[in-house]
Amino acid sequence: MKDVIFSSWAGEVVDNRDDSNGSMTEPNAFKEIQMPKKLNETEPIKAFMGWDGFVLRSEDVHVVDLCRAYMEAVQNQSCGKCIPCQTGTTVMVKTLEAICNGQGRPSDIVYLRDVAETVHRTAKCGIGKTGPLPILQALTYFPEQFSDLVDAKRTLTPGQYHANVTAPCMEACPIHLDIPRYVECIKEGRFQDSLDIIRTRLPLPGIVGRVCVRPCEENCRRANLDEPVSIKYLKRFVADQELAKQKEPVYEIVTSSKTGKVAIVGAGPAGVTCAFHLAKMGHAVIIYEHLSEPGGMSAVGIPDYRLPRAVLRSEVEQIQKLGVEIHYNTTIGKDITLSQLENDFDAVFIGIGAQDSTSMRVQGEEKGYKGFIPGVQYLLDINQGRDPYPDGKKVVVIGGGNVAIDCVRSAFRIEKEDVHLVYRRTRKEMPADEVEIRDAEEENVQFNFLTTPVRIIAENDRVIGLECIRMKLGAPDKSGRRRPVPIEGSEFTFDCDTVVPAIGQRVDLSLLEGTEGVETTAWKTFIVDDVTKQTSRPKLFSAGDCETGPGALITACAGGRKAAQSIDHLINGQPLEYTREDCFHRFYNDVRVYDREEVLGDIGVAKRKHLEMLPPETRKTTFDEVEKGFSTPEAIAEANRCLRCYRVGVVAV
Repeated sequence: MKDVIFSSWAGEVVDNRDDSNGSMTEPNAFKEIQMPKKLNETEPIKAFMGWDGFVLRSEDVHVVDLCRAYMEAVQNQSCGKCIPCQTGTTVMVKTLEAICNGQGRPSDIVYLRDVAETVHRTAKCGIGKTGPLPILQALTYFPEQFSDLVDAKRTLTPGQYHANVTAPCMEACPIHLDIPRYVECIKEGRFQDSLDIIRTRLPLPGIVGRVCVRPCEENCRRANLDEPVSIKYLKRFVADQELAKQKEPVYEIVTSSKTGKVAIVGAGPAGVTCAFHLAKMGHAVIIYEHLSEPGGMSAVGIPDYRLPRAVLRSEVEQIQKLGVEIHYNTTIGKDITLSQLENDFDAVFIGIGAQDSTSMRVQGEEKGYKGFIPGVQYLLDINQGRDPYPDGKKVVVIGGGNVAIDCVRSAFRIEKEDVHLVYRRTRKEMPADEVEIRDAEEENVQFNFLTTPVRIIAENDRVIGLECIRMKLGAPDKSGRRRPVPIEGSEFTFDCDTVVPAIGQRVDLSLLEGTEGVETTAWKTFIVDDVTKQTSRPKLFSAGDCETGPGALITACAGGRKAAQSIDHLINGQPLEYTREDCFHRFYNDVRVYDREEVLGDIGVAKRKHLEMLPPETRKTTFDEVEKGFSTPEAIAEANRCLRCYRVGVVAV
């Protein structure tokens, strides 16, 4: 049985219709289309129409009715600011409705094509540019379905459809913020509206606007022309506007039919986001945090020069004003057990992060020498105002991620004289944010690539050196990267008094002692349902680094939000299942939303606005914030670079 009757998706026509009418473009052709067959367990995808064509899987779907449903969804997204899109999409909807209702005329088919071509050619944004494309393809490859309806004056029974709107940047964002919309508000000077849009999903815009790894910008169509829109810093801009004016945010509270009590373990990004959404649904929330302040790794693992504490505390305080309680200096498994929380609350969310350091497995590591300090502990001490080893002046940090970069940059700021970073691969392979690497280079951190530690050298229980060996790249490993292999006889020694390993983090699962039946992975992370975030124990949920392993802050926030939705369903006796939005995102994973090879049309080049920064020689001696943020004119100019690349998708079920 043929999986696809017809497809024009991605510019490649596959036509498997019966060729009795002479319509088959590729006789006996069949090609598997990489598109899911089901939207969810109960709704098979009979057809899909979107920004890059359409796919027909069932003869039950009438192509003209599919076009009507699709254009209605497109027209609903028209911003109304350019006449071709505003007027043209309205005309197309009315024309398709007339044809589907048995009121069409032969001239309407010609008119529909003319209008679609005009909108496609002259519209200013992504909606207008891509919206008419599948209609033009339907008119080309299914002309008989249009003409038969017009000739017979037949009325179609509407099919069942689900519509969804995305954009390349939205789909790349783990929490799926409506980025084009909040950027458009900045264009128009509606900064509070922009912030309100962000906060429908993300309660920490000031934090994420400073430290996000920007997956959205990696999928920004503007980059196909010049540089991506500065989405991250625009988010920071609107958050800073509110903070500067000392305005109190106003949150929409939509109380659930049934509310309950929820315990959250960990006041990091995942836990705080989960608490925020639960509180907005009317649930009573208590967070238990083992530190003396909120933020998790964002508080103790990210230095003030990147994320000022005042910003973090302000955003958490706003969540507390929703009624969320935070109990600090409370360790689960010691001060209170996980089993007690399960008994006392309707649900428990675990967002404890990954704050234990991974072992390097080098000689002397286990000895506990003075001057040997794991990276996470090193940053925690510094961020709490303590020099982890005041006697030390020569620091070697091992690792290539953001924690390692934060360690070397922080070392200068506590007056260390000689700071080296050791990484076993090349600069190109460093997992740290490229911006952070560049900033460290500007601050004269000494990078030692293709180098790995062998032995910690000590005298009288104090570190006095680090023996290393040079590496070369060998055959690729499982990750596809070339595996570093030692160069025999290349050993050498760093003269140092402080060694800081920052090669990775792991989860401390001691809170599970006395609680049975919680499944974990070989990497000591929680096993959860990918979408609902429920663990193997029905009342326990988890997200963030303790679920995924060390990852992006925005991913932790997204997991916290999903867990909150699932917990609300659990309390209300509703099934924990994929929402329609979840289904569309899963669907889009298999469908190309962003084409890196796309050549954009006649769009003027507009250079990206870059933040003013403290000069390297000034900033390396202070924990003052390095990046100063956009001015209002700069933010508006940057927002105007957005191409509003919305994509509409309609599924027939």
